[in-house]
Amino acid sequence: MKPEKINIAIAGFGNIGSYFYKILEKNKINIFNKTGKVPFVKYISARNINKKRLIKIPKSKWVKNPLNIPSMDNVDIVFELIGGSEGVAKKLVFSALKNKIHVITANKALMAKYGDQLAYLAEKNKVNLEYEASVAGGVPIIRSIKDGLIANKINKIYGILNGTTNFILSSMDISKKKFSEVLDKAKKLGFAENNPISDLNGNDSAAKLRILSSIAFNKTISKNKILTEGIQNINLTDILHAKKLGYKIKLLSISEIKNKKLIERVHPCLISKHSHLANIDGVLNAVVIDGLPIGRSILQGEGAGPGPTSSALISDLCSVLKGNIQYPFGVSYLLRKKIAKFDVSKHLCSSYLRIEVKDLPGVLSSVTKTFANNKISIKNLIQNPYKKNKKASIIIITHENLEQNYNNLLLSLSKNKFVLKKPTFIRIEKV
Repeated sequence: MKPEKINIAIAGFGNIGSYFYKILEKNKINIFNKTGKVPFVKYISARNINKKRLIKIPKSKWVKNPLNIPSMDNVDIVFELIGGSEGVAKKLVFSALKNKIHVITANKALMAKYGDQLAYLAEKNKVNLEYEASVAGGVPIIRSIKDGLIANKINKIYGILNGTTNFILSSMDISKKKFSEVLDKAKKLGFAENNPISDLNGNDSAAKLRILSSIAFNKTISKNKILTEGIQNINLTDILHAKKLGYKIKLLSISEIKNKKLIERVHPCLISKHSHLANIDGVLNAVVIDGLPIGRSILQGEGAGPGPTSSALISDLCSVLKGNIQYPFGVSYLLRKKIAKFDVSKHLCSSYLRIEVKDLPGVLSSVTKTFANNKISIKNLIQNPYKKNKKASIIIITHENLEQNYNNLLLSLSKNKFVLKKPTFIRIEKV
């Protein structure tokens, strides 16, 4: 019996696309043995077809305009590896699904923004929309939630979803070097892009969190504004102080149901140095799932790069080749509901603050009075004077309090004549 050949088109042939192509060619026999079908790359599209590449691609495979792919003969699966939530990537994926072609993508921005509409199209036309590579690279978190944990009611999902920021924070901790120095190193090693702003400001993690929230809680993708703060203002001083106090600083993405309402947050956190997440260093990602009846599950691994991404893409490919037409978000589009937004101002947590002040009599009492006026109780206080320049640094750990009270506190401190610059504020998270 002749093996069934499945025709594939790859749109986007940069580092990820070219590496995926090599891995796919090497694993054809293995894929056939596990699925009974042979994947054949029929078309490839790239922004620059004439670019010098280490891989030789027959001219017959090249397609100048990727938007022509959905209307070409015998295309069974489209791999969208272009990136971005708009433009060519968006048009290609919508067009492919409308033409009843399976789509596999690594595009978190596209899925976070248009995932609901794309899922509706996929279900309507009875094709797959797979996107394992869009979150946490090679960590099979999406399939784990949709399939492996199908019997569980998940109430919280959180973790480290960005390898660039994790590398920077853990490198600062280990090397004792400044943020700017470590960022330069990350760029040289290829762990950070030339313009890594979406990683540093938390937007990359927020897009991934929207996707995970939707799958975990069987809901439509949240259009709510996520509390998002990046790591640009994290100072080596804060990392060293956190260490002395028994903490590490990590950029966490957290989504949970509180009082039947959804709260999504991405921000730096002080977490116990003995916790599992505190010891996830370098470019690794880790995701923690709290559910019933399983309890707590942790998945970790390489979160980005050609290897982990290709691993996830092959996994999605095999799922399609096995003939599993699945709901893109685990349940039917018709059954996914909106969840009301939890008022983030009512979120409770303890916190760390570093306040740079003038070293003068009465300053400490002025600062602590500001805390009292905003109904915030101080748990620990450390004062470090710098006599040479007549300045001091006040480190404060608070008891649990409301987000709204912290906002009021920071506003009050910014108006205090003794405070030299905007205080550093980092939430403390129990993990």
